[in-house]
Amino acid sequence: MNIVLVVFDSLRKDSMGCYGPPPWWEVKTPHFDALANESLVMTKMYPESLPTLPTRRALYTGQRVYPFFEGNFHLKGDFVGAPGWGPIPEEQDTVAELLNENGYRTGLVADVYHMFKPSKNFWRGFDQWMFLRGQETDKHRSGPEPAQEEIDYWLPKELQNPGKVRFIKQCLMNMYDRVKEEDYFNARVLIEASRWLEQNKDAKKFFLVVESFDPHEPWFVPEHYRCMYDNTDGPEQVVSGYANTDNLRPELLRRTQANYTGLVTMCDRWFGYLYESMKSLGMLENTILVLTTDHGHSIGDFKYMGKRGYPSTPEVYDVPLIIRHPEGIGSGKRSDMLVQHTDVAAQILEFAGVKPKREIHGKTFWKNAIDGGEPIRDHVTVGWSSAMTVINHDWWLNCKINGKGVFLRDLNSPNPFENNVADKNPEVVKQLFDEGVKEAGNGFPDFIVKLAESQADAPGCSELAAREI
Repeated sequence: MNIVLVVFDSLRKDSMGCYGPPPWWEVKTPHFDALANESLVMTKMYPESLPTLPTRRALYTGQRVYPFFEGNFHLKGDFVGAPGWGPIPEEQDTVAELLNENGYRTGLVADVYHMFKPSKNFWRGFDQWMFLRGQETDKHRSGPEPAQEEIDYWLPKELQNPGKVRFIKQCLMNMYDRVKEEDYFNARVLIEASRWLEQNKDAKKFFLVVESFDPHEPWFVPEHYRCMYDNTDGPEQVVSGYANTDNLRPELLRRTQANYTGLVTMCDRWFGYLYESMKSLGMLENTILVLTTDHGHSIGDFKYMGKRGYPSTPEVYDVPLIIRHPEGIGSGKRSDMLVQHTDVAAQILEFAGVKPKREIHGKTFWKNAIDGGEPIRDHVTVGWSSAMTVINHDWWLNCKINGKGVFLRDLNSPNPFENNVADKNPEVVKQLFDEGVKEAGNGFPDFIVKLAESQADAPGCSELAAREI
């Protein structure tokens, strides 16, 4: 059985028609929706650790990253996105390594530049890996620098500061040879992935991982996609402020939402290209296709733009998981079983008939989800820096690992995230907090404990946001 894993970075679950819509408008995703109609759709899928690289460590190995005992990385020249932001530990086998050792031809096509920095090793186990350069601040081009007029066009003056200006300058320099839609990153990734399938159709069995950094910010997208959602002549806005949106003009927030959702629609269009390529090659008949993301992104939700671990909210933490089986098993079925990225790794290994060499944290869920069997767990724990989030079908707990700054949401209420009900439910808080501590092995590394003590016991703590620009 061949396996293709497609990961879009920062793809909001509610921006896909099969899950949505988001608060602002319906998003056009015909290819994602068509895939969902042929697939098992998981509706309660969550990361194990966040953000970008910790998530991929869990997804690529099936091993838990939280509570970051192997996560205090400060490598020269690297952006430290959060605890756990580092290479895959050498003693942990990757899914690609295990499949490769069992006769699979393996490939990786990606533009997630964090995975390919000199200190990283996310290509382990792949017979071929392709890094498409130029996303964000990847040092792909050193000049010429864009004129101030061009910077002002993409980054409104009231949002400009030295960090954001440096960020947008490098982004614009990296885009200088972009003249047609096929030159945009998500198109390039999915075209190259299709080409890999074509070139490797002789393989007896293969495992291909396709990693698109889009629709991660900056939200540069061809104008016709943005115009699907906002065709005004207003100013452009493509960066994430990682800040409160109270002072953001309504037209800038709308334009941001339009650029993001336009980019989602573009990702959908080029995913359709990959899907049609698989169909033309006859691979839909013998290939399991898995689609997911690492996390979502707040774009005005709860008056915030960015992604953060405290307070945690569903537009960032609820993620899509769609699995298409070539024999039609699970077609059109939905499951609310609680699953995480580690479980995706375990399930891919089971699909391949490969057993891990050592025990992994991920659990297989396919058969139970298809047959309506027993759930594989009664809660999930998600780690982000010094914050933990513990979720079951009724409650959502978010607090620091020292038990301070508690948010408890009643998921059975009409608007769960409008009210913090922690004070009214101390027994629920204790139960869920104890579960989170247990998931950590009943202890936390010293540097995480110190982080928790040094950070404010209040929402929006900047140290728990994904970046500072």
